[in-house]
Amino acid sequence: MKTMSVDKTQLFHAVGQRVIRREAEALAALEATIGDAFDQAVELILKARGRMIVSGMGKSGHVARKIAATLASTGTPAHFVHPAEASHGDLGMMMQGDVALVLSNSGETPELADMIAYTRRFEIPLIGVAGRRDSTLLRRSDVALLLPEVAEACDRGIVPTTSTTMSLALGDALAIALMEHREFTPENFRDYHPGGKLGAQLSRVGDLMHAGDELPLVQGTTPMSEVLLTMSKRGFGVAGVIEDDHLAGIITDGDLRRHMEGLLDLNAVDVMTRNPRTIAAEALAEEAVGVMNKLQITCLFVTQNGAGTPLGILHIHDCLRAGVV
Repeated sequence: MKTMSVDKTQLFHAVGQRVIRREAEALAALEATIGDAFDQAVELILKARGRMIVSGMGKSGHVARKIAATLASTGTPAHFVHPAEASHGDLGMMMQGDVALVLSNSGETPELADMIAYTRRFEIPLIGVAGRRDSTLLRRSDVALLLPEVAEACDRGIVPTTSTTMSLALGDALAIALMEHREFTPENFRDYHPGGKLGAQLSRVGDLMHAGDELPLVQGTTPMSEVLLTMSKRGFGVAGVIEDDHLAGIITDGDLRRHMEGLLDLNAVDVMTRNPRTIAAEALAEEAVGVMNKLQITCLFVTQNGAGTPLGILHIHDCLRAGVV
């Protein structure tokens, strides 16, 4: 395998640093432009009765797809419409009540012409994002979001880099402004994003717990011979002890070892550990894992608001299977 020279490696480093620096400078320039037009765009979207239609061609199209996905997952119904397909029937995916967000660095992308004309004909509010103030897109938009004039990351200025980075950041800014105005919560986000690592992190204890007949519960007066059968049958390695419909205690393997002598002559109340640690059904499963790790236990009983009648039981394996680590 051929080894690169030190000089060439240093050159690669320099190029990488230059690209990151230029894009960071572009984002700083974009931040300085956020003002009345941005506010108008947010207000226009908030007033919409329909959905956000996001579009762009080429690299702007890839950015537009990501913006649509971010909007949709943060409480603003949105989808991407390909401008070339729009001219062949997909314009029907847009209707009055929607708001269109169209991206084009030049503002003159020919494939966007039919879409822009359609929004004007049917009075669909149009938010344009482009890098030229006098471009067709911005001139015909209801709200014009002008990208600052900055150099692309490549020295020849031909590869969309800083321009697409700014468009992406601007889309994120719109999505987060809308999200915070709507007071979008982690619970709302989980409704739209139940899968993957993010969904796992937002899982609630109540979503993963075992309930009903699966609960290993006994009364305080239950003989230990029956308690052992319950623990074995349910398979959690513990039993919850109920007094007056409340969880009074818990019996674990450790409790059994401490009462080995004459164990079968005792009742549950004689062996249990009182006031066990519990967790609320509304708590994040991630919090439950933290409690179990801290206490070096494998199960937690789930109660209403963390106290009272047991609603379920959560085993650490349930959290691991769900991807909560």
